[in-house]
Amino acid sequence: MPLTCQKHLFSLDETVHYLNCSYMSPLLRSVETAGLEGVAAKRNPFRIPPDGFFSGAARLKPLFAQLVNTQPDRIALIPSVAYGMGIVARNLKASRGGQIVAIHEDFPSNVYPWRRVAEEKGLHIRTVAPPEGTDGRGEKWNQAILEAISPGTAMVALPHVHWADGTRFDLEAVGKRAKEVGAILVVDGTQSVGALLIDVQQCRIDALVCGGYKWLMGPYSLGVAYLGEYFDNGIPLEESWMNRQGSEDFRRLVEYEPGYRLGAARYDVGEHSNFILLPMLTAALEQILEWKPASIQAYCRQLTAPLIHYLLERGYWVEDSGWRGEHLLGLRLPAGADMATLQEMLAQRQVLVSVRGDSVRVSPHLYNDERDIQALLEVLEAFGKGRG
Repeated sequence: MPLTCQKHLFSLDETVHYLNCSYMSPLLRSVETAGLEGVAAKRNPFRIPPDGFFSGAARLKPLFAQLVNTQPDRIALIPSVAYGMGIVARNLKASRGGQIVAIHEDFPSNVYPWRRVAEEKGLHIRTVAPPEGTDGRGEKWNQAILEAISPGTAMVALPHVHWADGTRFDLEAVGKRAKEVGAILVVDGTQSVGALLIDVQQCRIDALVCGGYKWLMGPYSLGVAYLGEYFDNGIPLEESWMNRQGSEDFRRLVEYEPGYRLGAARYDVGEHSNFILLPMLTAALEQILEWKPASIQAYCRQLTAPLIHYLLERGYWVEDSGWRGEHLLGLRLPAGADMATLQEMLAQRQVLVSVRGDSVRVSPHLYNDERDIQALLEVLEAFGKGRG
């Protein structure tokens, strides 16, 4: 059965039309409750047993593993995308003169680490820009990425959808091509995972890094990463006591253990058992799995259909339907339109979206309904009349 609006599960301000999940998701009531319960538990720390330092991660990791189709021991807990990409950068195996393939105007957390590692290892970054013009833009951009991957490419670093305009990248095709030349595929899933289906096995992804506070519907400062076999014997960013074998036995902690825990657990951030944030992200993932990303996409597609029809009729640009995420739309204004004026009109009407570069980013979720889209359409209509 198709999903209906889920606004009753949130505590959103009714005076606001919040079409901005790509900025930060609101908290589900269940997620808020989990956080408050975590705060209350810390009042009496003697009620948190030693195994409580590990049980939270043991509950969360299988949920994220199910979401992206892998095993729980492939999941690491991280505080940010930059931290996860730092793990990748530290463990990238590449010879001097090798190539990193990246995309134009990606989010900085998927850019700065590669500049550093390229400088340190003598690598070349090939940045693939979108084509000139808008006709077939998404398809042509994807094809250019595939053509840029060549022998000597050590890594391809992409998002699943572009953070500014929602252009979707064909990770399955990119993963196949990367493996043909012996490169790894590293994906920033922050603007997609939770709302858009992704399969790390099918796409041959080696590392998938996600911030938790957007489409995973969780708190700030806690994220999740999938790390494949490529990273099994790597070096973590920090030497946490929790990431060593046998660390559950507090009596033996001074019997210093050289061996790391199996799989991706060696990369878990220190103090990852955060007794407030971890239950919050766990509750969020439980809800997402109940909803299912495919159903979220279907809801967003139906919700935004009138908006897209309006935009295309009036000279706005939106990525082609086969090359965008339905949950994140980038609108580019007609020639001569003034972005600052539109922003002011949106703010006055309490329609909350983001402006990223020359793109107005509209990112709905299940808490939005037709009234939110109608409010946006009314602003666009008034904006169009004001332009004459």
